Amino acid sequence: MQARELTVRDAFEFTPRTFPDNRGLFVAPFQEPAFLDAVGHPLRLAQTNHSISQRGTIRGIHFSDTPPGQAKYVYCPQGALLDVVVDLRVGSPTFGQWDVVRLDTVDFRAVYVAEGIGHGFVALEENTAMSYLCSEGYRPGAEHGITPLDETLGLPWPSDIEPILSEKDRSAPTLAQALDQGILPNYEDCVTHYKSLRG
Repeated sequence: MQARELTVRDAFEFTPRTFPDNRGLFVAPFQEPAFLDAVGHPLRLAQTNHSISQRGTIRGIHFSDTPPGQAKYVYCPQGALLDVVVDLRVGSPTFGQWDVVRLDTVDFRAVYVAEGIGHGFVALEENTAMSYLCSEGYRPGAEHGITPLDETLGLPWPSDIEPILSEKDRSAPTLAQALDQGILPNYEDCVTHYKSLRG
């Protein structure tokens, strides 16, 4: 399995080997040795999530209060999507920057999103599935978002697809508004938390 750090610090792309044969295909989207080597600590698993989305559905940009936050390891077992990470950590060297990875059933890439980093995606095909391995369970009141349509961010949503959003995501604040509201994670708090995970 190959790993590389994305433009957003503490977010990683993982590309596993696939093993096709006359029966179909086998792949291991998560492999702990590669994860440990890239990230430096084990993936704590508290909850798994699974979503199915229509073509054009945008989910995100979501984040949660850190610490403890919620790290995510995501991959696409059906369909295709563009996975987007946005650095929302105030004080981070890459604050406000984003990166994108195509996740699909060709390469079975996965993305790890550390606590405090914003995450979202757009489904490129009908019935696109996303699987999430989450370090923490859902915590009402600690979950937040910024609008994925924030023009100042200029996220790479395809221009030929009509976006489908929840009302919550559509009405979420812009990055600048979230900064003014004081709801964004603090980079130093996040770094301290990452260090605690390394023991």
